[in-house]
Amino acid sequence: MPIKNFASRLAVSLAVCGTAMGQQVNGADYNKPNGGPPAKFFQASSSIPVAAIQAAAAKASKVPSHATYPIGQGSTKSTIHSDWANFAEASTGAAFSFVADMDVDCDGLNHGCKGNPDGQDATNWGALSAYEVPFIVIPQEFLDANKAKLKGNAISAVIWTCFPDEDLNGNKGHTAADVTYIVFTGDKAVLPSSALNENYITNFDTLRSMGDSLVGALAKNLNLGGGGGNPPTTLTTTSLPEPTGGSCSWPGHCAGASCSSNDDCSDELACKNGKCASDGDAESCSWEGHCKGASCSSNDDCSDELACISGVCSVDNDAQSCSWEGHCEGASCSSHDDCSDELACQNGKCAFV
Repeated sequence: MPIKNFASRLAVSLAVCGTAMGQQVNGADYNKPNGGPPAKFFQASSSIPVAAIQAAAAKASKVPSHATYPIGQGSTKSTIHSDWANFAEASTGAAFSFVADMDVDCDGLNHGCKGNPDGQDATNWGALSAYEVPFIVIPQEFLDANKAKLKGNAISAVIWTCFPDEDLNGNKGHTAADVTYIVFTGDKAVLPSSALNENYITNFDTLRSMGDSLVGALAKNLNLGGGGGNPPTTLTTTSLPEPTGGSCSWPGHCAGASCSSNDDCSDELACKNGKCASDGDAESCSWEGHCKGASCSSNDDCSDELACISGVCSVDNDAQSCSWEGHCEGASCSSHDDCSDELACQNGKCAFV
């Protein structure tokens, strides 16, 4: 996915790996491209059932609005799921989840990092140090649709293996869609100012204790047992657990998954009585979840040559197309880099100039 696809930041992430002692720091000491905080500063308790949580995230099936986005340069999509978003509050582990690749960006204090010539000097919540603060990025449209739940500087959990040999930088990310993201919601998930300033995390004890509490509450709500010391090398594999209803090309949207329209279902499946099921008459298109009949707010919510007519993706011979689906004329944007081809960002919308 082009780096500018995701414009808003939810900092800070908690990498779910293993056990470590806490640490209070002077963040500036770790503001170095090759000298950031050690991994142990972000590691979660060994009691966290990492593999079980990862498996549960892979089976998530509830799809809220504005939740599906392209990743990488191909046709692969990632969908944010809301199966866990309706727990009472953040203290009970309420969260959104998704599985995607890992793009790399250095916006903020280190916007001039390697491979990041178009970096911005600030994020939505401060000029964070990308070397010291492991912030992650949420699609602007999804953030706008969920402002009441998604807060700046909220804790997130990331389940992944390390990629020491991939030379990740501001223009090169981890391309495999095998990283699980869990974004906790509500005010109680926000890292307090006593642990984070405009640039740096200053108290990793607080980060880790809050993260352990949130992830532990999530595991309890999912009726998952203890972790028993999950080794980092087994946190993420290239073969994720089978989604609901067996295998298909869009995990979480296979036969038996919950749905509200045909475009919530993978491959040739159709939505019948709120569940994805086989149907020879089901519509197909190149962007799962955005085919004919799907809900939309603009033409760029619709696949191929479809257009958004009265809130529904439909055939329209006058519909405009472009080379970057989802970023054509009329799509929401925050800068010119959010728009395809020769389009420019004007008043928050991609338009011809």
